[in-house]
Amino acid sequence: MAAMSTASPPAVLVTGGAGYIGAHTAKALHEQGFLPVVFDDLSSGSRGSVRWGPLIEGDLRDRGALTEALATHRVSAVIHFAGLIEVGRSTAKPDLFWEVNVGGTINLLTAMREQGVGRLVFSSSAAVYGQGGRGPLEAIVETADKAPASPYGDTKLAAERMISAQCRAYGLTAVALRYFNAAGADPSGLIGEAHEPETHLIPLAIAAALGDGKPLTIFGQDFDTPDGTCLRDYVHVTDLAAAHLAALTVELPAGAFEAVNVGSGEGRSVSQVVEAVGRAVGAAVPHGVGPRRAGDPPSLVADPRRGRELLGWTPRHSSLDEIVADALRWERSPAYGAGRRDPANRRKSSAPA
Repeated sequence: MAAMSTASPPAVLVTGGAGYIGAHTAKALHEQGFLPVVFDDLSSGSRGSVRWGPLIEGDLRDRGALTEALATHRVSAVIHFAGLIEVGRSTAKPDLFWEVNVGGTINLLTAMREQGVGRLVFSSSAAVYGQGGRGPLEAIVETADKAPASPYGDTKLAAERMISAQCRAYGLTAVALRYFNAAGADPSGLIGEAHEPETHLIPLAIAAALGDGKPLTIFGQDFDTPDGTCLRDYVHVTDLAAAHLAALTVELPAGAFEAVNVGSGEGRSVSQVVEAVGRAVGAAVPHGVGPRRAGDPPSLVADPRRGRELLGWTPRHSSLDEIVADALRWERSPAYGAGRRDPANRRKSSAPA
């Protein structure tokens, strides 16, 4: 009889792994036989979301802490989510965003090089594109012009370029995943979206329909789209997690850097989302219409072909009704997130497009 293997599972450092997408990816790593080692300062992540591996409380700006985490757990690869994401805040505090999102990424890359860790998956964003000179309803390919409309987008693009340069210089292999609109929650109900304050359309619409928030505000109803409201590409967070696993394990030569859109390839309007939430809740979403927000493009929809070709990844759970159903299940009974049902701490239900 063959002896049972006592080999430890390969460790993957997940920076920002206590956050929304990071926690779902940590769960997916665990299910595929990896040990997710979460590195997070808990400034926006939730301790309750860390269920499948150790938590190291640390800051990206502390290179020593990053080096220690990599060495202690003999990390073989890194998935890098940690960073600041609020677009409006990036306009008010651009220096902080550059310090954390770019400076922190440089610290991580340096620590990886010192510890001989050669694979990185980077959490990037469709914000790198801005409007980019394309047509108003044109799907976005990875080679589209890059014209970030915020310091947040600038820092994501700068981090991508730094990672690409390090790949060429030092033989690192990296994949940058450019997300469109992450949405939904794990069907198990163990983890979900727990932002405070919440800024995403689907949980805000659900909160309004359940009476946990003020009426939703739709920003603009006069865009050049089929129903006048903005079109966005929503992808289920479980599908996003699967994309990270695919990016982690795809065979690539040393020194390769690849950027890949992660989206469904289908645009859903704000009005369609409001209608889907109303169907799921069984009650109309109280809402009004406000003026457009400066810089909001009419459409942000991915061309997802590169994900299929390079990673073999396709979204399997990203129908709008499935996304909303899983988000609603979580919103009705969240497993963590302080104050989410406290009447004194109701959500502000103003919806980004």
